[in-house]
Amino acid sequence: MIKHTEEFKQEAVRIALTSGLPRDRVASDLGIGKSTLGKWVSQYRPSDLAAAPQADLARENERLRLENRVLREEREVLKNRRRLSPPVRGRNGSCYGAVGRVAADGLLEA
Repeated sequence: MIKHTEEFKQEAVRIALTSGLPRDRVASDLGIGKSTLGKWVSQYRPSDLAAAPQADLARENERLRLENRVLREEREVLKNRRRLSPPVRGRNGSCYGAVGRVAADGLLEA
């Protein structure tokens, strides 16, 4: 039987309470049993009520970080897509994105 340190137990409880993951997942990731983790949570859970809002804030903060990362990635994809897409041409052959007129020889005039 493996004897875990107090620091390991407290860190496992912190992860279980703030990560938002199911306890069986946390337990399997840490290599301990679900019942062991449950026992540690009941033993090391902060008794003061001020810790509960902190856990909620940490969970919300983590959710917002994830959402922020996803939105940044989506924005990058859209920026790259716009840059790589061919220009849209009108009926007269001019480019909508061009800043001048297209001359008869195909060169852009200012």
